Amino acid sequence: MAYGDKTAVDGLSLQVGRGSITAVLGPNGAGKTTTLETCEGYRRPQAGSVRVLGLDPHRQRRELLPRVGVMLQAGGAWSGVRAMEMLDHVAALHAHPLDTAMLRDRLGLADCGRTPYRRLSGGQQQRLGLAMALVGRPELVFVDEPTAGMDPQARRTTWELLEEVRGDGVTVVLTTHHMDEAEHLADQVHIIDRGRLIASGTPTELTSGGHTATIRLVVTRPFPEGAPESLAADLGPGTQVTQLDERSMLIAGPADGTTLRVVSAWCEGHDVVPESLALGRQSLEDVFLAMTGRELAG
Repeated sequence: MAYGDKTAVDGLSLQVGRGSITAVLGPNGAGKTTTLETCEGYRRPQAGSVRVLGLDPHRQRRELLPRVGVMLQAGGAWSGVRAMEMLDHVAALHAHPLDTAMLRDRLGLADCGRTPYRRLSGGQQQRLGLAMALVGRPELVFVDEPTAGMDPQARRTTWELLEEVRGDGVTVVLTTHHMDEAEHLADQVHIIDRGRLIASGTPTELTSGGHTATIRLVVTRPFPEGAPESLAADLGPGTQVTQLDERSMLIAGPADGTTLRVVSAWCEGHDVVPESLALGRQSLEDVFLAMTGRELAG
């Protein structure tokens, strides 16, 4: 899929298992939105094929729509409509909707049910969007940034609801900028960058493979030229060094004190003053940064 001379999706191939929660992760501009909009039927693929629940989401969209729910990151409701009016309206479009009062109570919408959409907080809009996506009892639901703007309690409630619908056999595909969210919820994670799939696996597979520990090095002034290559040479085989920006690097390697000592000695030998030097086991965020070299910015 290309826009002018820019390729947004480049030979991307992935599968989502039924009754699972699958996270699609990538930096801004990686091709996530284009990929999901193609799966949702909003875009026609320029090459290759897409099947959602066995159907072509563009040519067979009318057949697919009743079986799929979509939660947008923003929008999806009229500016002046009251929250529960909007949810009741969406429910009325489906043959066998969920009880809207149940969704209202589960997602904490009771206090804002009569509030116009434009006056809802960002977190309230997200909760309403999730309710609208689920009310039609979909077999598959796409959720884009499901907890953006939510307080910790609402975020946890949303996680529990998504886990419940998965338990009922619903397939969930989510995009999120919260790596802990993906690590907590996802059965399978696909990481894409520059339109291509660069890694797939369960959170445990991705975080346990290859390296066992990480060091995040932040310094007081920009690194000298060639710093990642120089440090990697001192550390030797089995260690990966990724420069995140001009003052921070991520080092992944054996979980022992040797790596930390070598990093400290390298800093001293190259007149680099650490601001912080943190050792810990790698997380999904560490894996993401090591693979893409870029922050998962919101």
